[in-house]
Amino acid sequence: MSQIDALEKMLSQGKDNALVRYGLGAAYSALPDGTGLDQAVHHLDACIALDPNYSAAYLKLGQALISLATYDRAAEIFERGIEVAEAQGDKQAARTMTVFKGRCERALDH
Repeated sequence: MSQIDALEKMLSQGKDNALVRYGLGAAYSALPDGTGLDQAVHHLDACIALDPNYSAAYLKLGQALISLATYDRAAEIFERGIEVAEAQGDKQAARTMTVFKGRCERALDH
């Protein structure tokens, strides 16, 4: 059983929580050729809805959105993620998301 299968099974059994959703988002985003990016976005959005302070989910969601060339939404997600990470003292996550947000803004300028 793959990681995705195991996590989807947990979800279907009613075990819906931020950790399961983050795991699904990360696993779908890692599928080759971007085949799981839409599913990744769905689960990472759900993760943030369940736990708005899950800073790693903002980073992973923003990266998936960049891969889908949805730069405007990615920049918004990174902005929110930076605020969350800074509030929690997660300086590395905030710095990483700042770099990605800048890439989004540059892509939108072209």
